Amino acid sequence: MQVWPGQAYPLGATYDGAGTNFAVFSETAERIELCLLHDDGSETAVELRETDAFVRHAYLPGIMPGQRYGFRVHGPYEPERGHRCNSAKLLLDPYARAVGGQIDWGEAVYGYHFERPEKRNDMDSAPHMMSSVVVNPYFDWGDDRPPRTDYHRTVIYEAHVKGLTMLHPELPQELRGTYAALAHPAVIDHLTKLGVTALELMPVHQFVQDHRLVDSSLANYWGYNTIGFFAPHNAYASWGDRGQQVLEFKSAVRALHAAGIEVILDVVYNHTAEGNHLGPTLSFRGLDNLSYYRLTDDPQYYMDTTGTGNSLLMRSPHVLQLIMDSLRYWVTEMRVDGFRFDLAATLARQFHEVDRLSSFFDLVQQDPVVSQVKLIAEPWDVGEGGYQVGNFPPLWTEWNGKFRDTVRDMWRGEPRTLAEFGSRLTGSSDLYQGDGRRPLASVNFVTCHDGFTLHDLVSYNEKHNEANGEDNQDGESHNRSWNCGAEGDTDDPGVLALRERQMRNFIATLMLSQGVPMLSHGDEFARTQGGNNNAYCQDNEISWVRWPSPDTEGEGGEEDGDGGDPARRLLDFTRAMVWLRRDHAVFRRRRFFHGRPMQGTHDDLSDISWFTPEGEDMVQRDWQADHAKSLTVFLNGSAISEPGPRGESIADDSFLLMFNAHDESMEFTVPVDHGRQWQLIVDTARPDGVERAGPKVQGGDRITLADRSLTVLQRPA
Repeated sequence: MQVWPGQAYPLGATYDGAGTNFAVFSETAERIELCLLHDDGSETAVELRETDAFVRHAYLPGIMPGQRYGFRVHGPYEPERGHRCNSAKLLLDPYARAVGGQIDWGEAVYGYHFERPEKRNDMDSAPHMMSSVVVNPYFDWGDDRPPRTDYHRTVIYEAHVKGLTMLHPELPQELRGTYAALAHPAVIDHLTKLGVTALELMPVHQFVQDHRLVDSSLANYWGYNTIGFFAPHNAYASWGDRGQQVLEFKSAVRALHAAGIEVILDVVYNHTAEGNHLGPTLSFRGLDNLSYYRLTDDPQYYMDTTGTGNSLLMRSPHVLQLIMDSLRYWVTEMRVDGFRFDLAATLARQFHEVDRLSSFFDLVQQDPVVSQVKLIAEPWDVGEGGYQVGNFPPLWTEWNGKFRDTVRDMWRGEPRTLAEFGSRLTGSSDLYQGDGRRPLASVNFVTCHDGFTLHDLVSYNEKHNEANGEDNQDGESHNRSWNCGAEGDTDDPGVLALRERQMRNFIATLMLSQGVPMLSHGDEFARTQGGNNNAYCQDNEISWVRWPSPDTEGEGGEEDGDGGDPARRLLDFTRAMVWLRRDHAVFRRRRFFHGRPMQGTHDDLSDISWFTPEGEDMVQRDWQADHAKSLTVFLNGSAISEPGPRGESIADDSFLLMFNAHDESMEFTVPVDHGRQWQLIVDTARPDGVERAGPKVQGGDRITLADRSLTVLQRPA
């Protein structure tokens, strides 16, 4: 076999049409072997003799896409000093563009013996390991263009590749649960009719099925256990795992872009699947443990701010390079449109505290590629001071956990919620205005993958995670949920009607709030997990989305809103609310409200006004009253301060939003001075929630809102 010197960059395996360049970093290694793996179980070892700045490299002519490979690292095994090299362990390439196979768990993939953890384990792990795969980088993108949807026009749909598509009745069996399913016309048609503009995929980086879960006949369903930051997870590919997963993922992105839908990836750069000091040796640990991981003062142990056993060393230039190279690769080669960063507070821990000006954020800020896509932080981790909502740099948007908590509290009737609810409804200026950010920094959500589904939020007071095998001790215990009078399944028509109304309230509040709304997959037709609020290990029908029967497609119930399938009614209502938002600029402003009349408008009304149910201006005591759970909000479509893309003025209809979170019906007075005639367009007390030809309402009229309901009045511009 010919072995040429090759190049130190790019890292990983790079195929150029005639052969493949291999490059891998390790400052600790004394010697590194590239192992070419053959289908008969044998391997050919090639020592990487060329070294530049601790990167060992070689070019092998004739090595083609589909070739499986790994590394063996010869170096010190001294856990007490932080070194864990072991040439008996076949290691994945941290820069592998594809990974083949799965791990066959056993003692051989660990660097120590189970019975004697202090003793080095020299069992060969190769027969039990996944393998890195050389991929063909060439792909026909055709006329693909990124949608580049502005944040103020964005509606995000969080979904799991397998969970969204596994039970879809219109998909062929062989495509269900795969990237190809995302590109199927039935899935894309659902997303476009719903009105979402961005599909946020739960982790699709190559992840590992945890040893503990496999032994318990469970699975790492969510995928927050990454081992390959460049490789699409191979189990989601329908064509094969010798590089086909890369082509299939690109095809899905191309199809979604053609429908005007962006693709955002939920990425896990805060830790890896190698766990703590008792975890397996799969890649980073065996290559250069000290360079990749945060270690404690006793370097045989790992610092853990993620709850997973380890944390990546965010002050290491090699970790920062890995992350930035990965992000650029997914933007430039895989053409994704943004990222949601799991436990992003950990990425800010350059030393111990969360540092807003850490090196990672500096690199992102100045990067000409990564800085131009959507960057969404999950602004917390499990470390000290880890809850950082509102504290990320101006380039970033954030999952707004305070929006979720406040909206849940408001609709379940918690006292003294009104003031914070007003802030969340209008874009959370208390969190974002002080550092120059806009309402669009707030990614608003009521539910997500982590916690109750929308249906379960209104159906359970307590979590029911027994299927997880942890005696119901896992998952959040304080969910701010309310079962509406019965725990779980019930035939009580009153309870069922209230649950439907509450779901409409949550959907409507989400879509009427300033910021960027995010829906969780299946909530639009009330999917349930049976009260499981931590279904991370349930790769089955507990987590998979059960779709409404296709023969009810397009039905929205009887004309009076009393008939039809409840799931279909909620779907139709969700669609209506998404499109109401998309059609009206006043619900998706790019600047915070001023709370005063705007110069140059044709009326002298403020851009926003707040009223008591009696139609009187809200004063301080109204906001702070324990019993206060109702209010009216006026949104002035004639007083939008921000200009359009060509500098033109933006004018829209005006709206009155009436919220009654009380457990009794209440009379609301339409403010006299803010419009002579209105039309009622939304009433969540109706089974369908939408007034298709609602009654006309005059200023000064009194309207009765049912208990726990929301009404929207519209006045044309």
